[in-house]
Amino acid sequence: MPLPTPHTVAVIGAGAAGLVAIRELRREGLKAVVFEQQRKIGGTWVYNPSTESDPLGLDPARTVIHSSIYASLRTNLPREVMGFWDYPLVTKKGPHRDPRRFPGHWEVLEYLKDFTTEFGLSESVRFGAEVRRVGLEGGKWKIRSRMCGEEFVEVYDAVVVCNGHYTEPRIAEIPGKVPVYSNN
Repeated sequence: MPLPTPHTVAVIGAGAAGLVAIRELRREGLKAVVFEQQRKIGGTWVYNPSTESDPLGLDPARTVIHSSIYASLRTNLPREVMGFWDYPLVTKKGPHRDPRRFPGHWEVLEYLKDFTTEFGLSESVRFGAEVRRVGLEGGKWKIRSRMCGEEFVEVYDAVVVCNGHYTEPRIAEIPGKVPVYSNN
């Protein structure tokens, strides 16, 4: 007996993977919502010049900066393989555009914005929505989120996690050694 197709899907993260996921889910006729904790799409491609007060991530009360790129970052893949198979990363003219074959991070972000506009994806994204907990209860996925200071609990048939893994630093734990970090 075939499994029933889920009808409502939550996607966590509006970076490249989350945007493609929402487009494909909508193409399949599913109702999908994207939870994005930032106020814009792009995930790891959104540059933030701010730095954390605790770069090692040891202080749980620190202000978290969700960016792992640096100002001069360029892709290590040519634009021909950076784009999605049916939406290539072509050179475009205009402000904030980078025509190089190995473009800077801002060009990738502009590409993701173009993709979002082309497929009308922003209407499915909840900006400023921090997912606090995801759990399976009674065959359904319960998502606890926080948006504008208010807590929400919603139930979905399926969840797609696209939050990346470059947000939190990975610090090796070496027995007998205490992590040390210096801004100097």
